[in-house]
Amino acid sequence: MALCKIGQIALAVSDADQAEKFYGETLGMHKLYRFGELVFFDCDGVRLMLEGTDRQVYPGQGTCIYFTVKDIEAVADKLKEKSVPFDGTPHLVTKMSDHELWMAFFRDPDGHLLALMEEKR
Repeated sequence: MALCKIGQIALAVSDADQAEKFYGETLGMHKLYRFGELVFFDCDGVRLMLEGTDRQVYPGQGTCIYFTVKDIEAVADKLKEKSVPFDGTPHLVTKMSDHELWMAFFRDPDGHLLALMEEKR
């Protein structure tokens, strides 16, 4: 047996309404449904569950959700127009034999680290 497919990722958020707006409207993710303080989005077959909580939310150290995109610069520019705070600009991470790996890092309203990722061929 080998675990290889992720079905769902859960993130604690301090305000489910604010998170629903950020991930749905700002990032343009497809919302599946909401049940109380739980908001579910589809990430190309992987569910992202945002769990609103009254407890203090601590963004996970070493945890990052990477979103694969095409034209990383254009996507980053569109998100910046929506006031999404980036930790820098899209940049080359490494050159592979068949592509270049580019990334750009940004934060959600609770400070969770998120990233855009493009494999440029």
